[in-house]
Amino acid sequence: MTPEQAGGAATPPGLGLTGFASGEPVVNASAFSPEQRNRVAEVVRLLGGHRLAVLTGAGLSTDSGIPDYRGPQSVPRNPMTYQQFVGDEGLRRRYWARNHVGWHHLRHADPNPGHHALASLESRGLLSGLITQNVDRLHSAAGSDQVIDLHGTYDRVVCLQCARSYSRSEIAVLLEDLNPGYLERESNAGDVAPDADADVDDTGDFVMAPCPNCGGMLKPDFVYFGENVPKDRVAKAYEMVDSGDALLVAGSSLTVMSGLRFVRHAAKLGKPVVIINRGTTRGDDLATMLVNLGVSEALTYLAEGLPDLP
Repeated sequence: MTPEQAGGAATPPGLGLTGFASGEPVVNASAFSPEQRNRVAEVVRLLGGHRLAVLTGAGLSTDSGIPDYRGPQSVPRNPMTYQQFVGDEGLRRRYWARNHVGWHHLRHADPNPGHHALASLESRGLLSGLITQNVDRLHSAAGSDQVIDLHGTYDRVVCLQCARSYSRSEIAVLLEDLNPGYLERESNAGDVAPDADADVDDTGDFVMAPCPNCGGMLKPDFVYFGENVPKDRVAKAYEMVDSGDALLVAGSSLTVMSGLRFVRHAAKLGKPVVIINRGTTRGDDLATMLVNLGVSEALTYLAEGLPDLP
């Protein structure tokens, strides 16, 4: 989905001027059709009594106003690769300019009822842990504690030379000082991707910030296409899947192997796999049950219906 442009036309109910959720969007699970309600009730029966490992993707954050990558209504995207970022100064400048604008939008996003539903399930002891492919930190903001940010987070920046880490807000101050008036000039940026890459074209005069410590190259601290997820992070994610009795996938198309491998692993171990997603996924043939519904609605229903463990 495409968020409303910042400062643009009137936004949908529940969304702020940035196009991101300014509060908890209203999700009405009771609006399910009888057939849909029966489908989710089947999931409750299947997963009841099981401790769940959960894998989430960008489709979960669309109700927070953050567009996904590959949903039925998502716009085509051509994400920058790690090799392009480190090897081409012009592309790197373009990326930082777009990220500078996008970050100021993305930081206003709030957790939606789907995030809160998963936090509730964790607080009741029903989860072995939560693995997310998202970098938006909304699971943590909703109160989830056992979270593996598989691809990193949008709110940290790392120096590729000295490995020092900074908060994204620290770097934002530097970029604002180096590019006075840029945010105001580009305040009507269009689409913003889940990794805070805003649709901005006027980037040629943008000044990048060097590492305050060593002057080296700064990079948002999340995994780019063509870059590997750290091995220790992957190992911890596998441990979460192993510790669960079943795997619940919410809002991921499973197009990239970084997420699909956990579905394959769970299926190989004979664990039930439930996929909740609008549209098909690469893991459909491995699923015990598929639920083609809105993710927030379905998770809200599950959180209400799943019984406590004995």
